[in-house]
Amino acid sequence: MDNPEDPAGEAPRRRPRPDVTAIGNRRLRPSTLMMGHGFDPALSEGALKPPIFLTSTFVFESAAEGKRHFEGVTGQRPDGAQGLVYSRFNGPNQEILEDRLGVWEDAEDALSFSSGMSAIATLLLTFCAPGDMIVHSGPLYAATETLIARILGRLGIGWLDFPAGATEPEIASVLEAARAKGRVALIYLESPANPTNVLVDVEAVRAARDRLLGDAPPPIAIDNTFLGPLWQKPLRHGADLSVYSLTKYAGGHSDLVAGAVVGNGALIREVRMMRNTLGTITDPHTAWMLLRSLETLELRMERAGANAQKVCAFLRDHPKVERVGYLGFLEPGSRQADIFARHCSGAGSTFSLYLKGGEAEAFRFLDSLVIAKLAVSLGGTETLASAPAAMTHLSVPKARKTALGITPNLVRISIGVEDPDDLVADFAQALDLI
Repeated sequence: MDNPEDPAGEAPRRRPRPDVTAIGNRRLRPSTLMMGHGFDPALSEGALKPPIFLTSTFVFESAAEGKRHFEGVTGQRPDGAQGLVYSRFNGPNQEILEDRLGVWEDAEDALSFSSGMSAIATLLLTFCAPGDMIVHSGPLYAATETLIARILGRLGIGWLDFPAGATEPEIASVLEAARAKGRVALIYLESPANPTNVLVDVEAVRAARDRLLGDAPPPIAIDNTFLGPLWQKPLRHGADLSVYSLTKYAGGHSDLVAGAVVGNGALIREVRMMRNTLGTITDPHTAWMLLRSLETLELRMERAGANAQKVCAFLRDHPKVERVGYLGFLEPGSRQADIFARHCSGAGSTFSLYLKGGEAEAFRFLDSLVIAKLAVSLGGTETLASAPAAMTHLSVPKARKTALGITPNLVRISIGVEDPDDLVADFAQALDLI
């Protein structure tokens, strides 16, 4: 190769450019930053989009550099790895993804995982030890409840919960009861709750925690999958960590499985150490697919939210519908409406539909759908419908399901980006067949 400094030879290789997050005094919006934040084409032969880095390991420039990186990976350096080491720890696609995930909630740091449940499991194992107590809202996603109550229970970790809509005194009462049983290691929330769509008052949880456990406050983590990152930003209201199933809205096309935790930098460092050991990081190809999906996240969520509003307006007054658990229909002046006004900027596109009748009516409705797909999950471009009591929450004990409102006549619906009038027609004909 010619000398890069020789004007008659090849042009010098472009130098990396700084990331631009503002123009003058204007801070760029997340939807803009999704198009290039965290990636420099100069580092990838000028590629407009990040390549997929399918490699298991990375070459060090020197032995001393390798030592420094491993000091970071093993926690001996507080600032973590200063470069790429091994794909169980980090990689270019994952690091770009994590940079962009943090933008949406203005988080100090972010981590990506191989699934939403691997993110939750890694989080719980980071902060909880035998003899500790977890305080959580209820209901939670069934696999999360199983992980806490059955699997961590075998390790001597206990739990107490409070209903999703609990007031600050009610939350404080549960925290006090848990503290009497052991060290409260983590407060874990899910809002809106899956599948009932009931909101948790994060500000009340933070106030109760700081008042009762302020000497050694446990982290507050929240599953923000249903409304985040567009319609709810819990870090602004007192949560320390925001947890995602990226499979849902962030991925948005029902073609990948992944998870994330974003939030407080010091806490993320602790979770990172556990992830390094367990190897629960997302893979490069999935991370690359998520980078693609994040570019249209706001567009997809806004369209789905507008569709849901129109569909729910139709369902609300249908004679075969008992009620619709949609956040746009909260009773003015109610506690849930107050939480919504303080915490949320949109009603979302996933809601609970309670039909008149029981399991037979719910099944007949689901089996009659034409456009909407009978499948679990949510947040995709297509409309999905399922029966939580018989499917996602089948493993939850019957008495607890009843107490939490997960009844046989409940159908969970996630609205997609189809034509809204077509969706209304589909739900109308399915209801006619009950």
